Amino acid sequence: MSRIFTWLGIGLLTVLGKLPYPLVARFGEGLGSLLYLIPSSRRRVVQTNLRLCFPERTEAEIESLSRQTFRNVFRSFAERGIFWTGSEKQMRRWVQIDDQADLVALDGTPHILVTLHLSGVEAGAIRLTIHLREHVRRSGASLYTRQKNELFDGFLKHARGRFGAKMIARNDSARDIIRCLRKGEALQLIADMDFGERDSEYVPFFGVEALTLTSVSRLARLTGAKVVPIYTEMLPDYKGYVLRILPAWENYPGDSVTEDTRRMNAFFEDCIRPRVTEYYWVHKRFKHRPDGERENY
Repeated sequence: MSRIFTWLGIGLLTVLGKLPYPLVARFGEGLGSLLYLIPSSRRRVVQTNLRLCFPERTEAEIESLSRQTFRNVFRSFAERGIFWTGSEKQMRRWVQIDDQADLVALDGTPHILVTLHLSGVEAGAIRLTIHLREHVRRSGASLYTRQKNELFDGFLKHARGRFGAKMIARNDSARDIIRCLRKGEALQLIADMDFGERDSEYVPFFGVEALTLTSVSRLARLTGAKVVPIYTEMLPDYKGYVLRILPAWENYPGDSVTEDTRRMNAFFEDCIRPRVTEYYWVHKRFKHRPDGERENY
């Protein structure tokens, strides 16, 4: 039965991939508005996260931000029909590139492209593969979380890697990641989620202690990789997204892994503040707590 539902989901995404982008985006927003009306654990997670990160906001403001977050989250889900199954022409049309880092100059130097879960993260990651292939003659690699559903995992791996990116499962051997970087490849790494205590430390995220991956700092120390911050911003009027590739961080890694991780979270905060509702607040960002603190969810 699960395979049937998986195939139906893949079929729906494929159909969405054939429709005009503005129509798909509006469909996702409408679905998000509808689902927000239904009390759910995810709605509570969004509201809790926003209250923790923006204590100065009124309840009316939290409600408005939560509703728009749902609209953007489900818009991004619907858009994956295009970004996971669409052509290279579609990717170029709906995702612009703002390369301030001059990735061509970094070719042959290992570099980690670190980002966060904004609405356009999938679109930006796949578009970046095309950009790398076009300008530095290599498509890079990307870490992903292996799915429990093998059928969907295979579909997802193909969708994200169809333009040449090497897909490396997050829990696979670290040797694959290190080997990739030492070859001078670009490694895309999304580092803003709570994956548990392994390779993580508590550092502030909007003033709240959050268990955060330290792998960016550790990999940079181990391989000598440059760290290039990137994020994908939603454009107005259903014009798609723009992937912004910022200059590599100077003096990174620094004196300590903890300070490096604080710096990374500060970058994430700077990305989120101008576009709060584009962030993936449905994730339990503060699931694990330091000893003695109460649970948030």
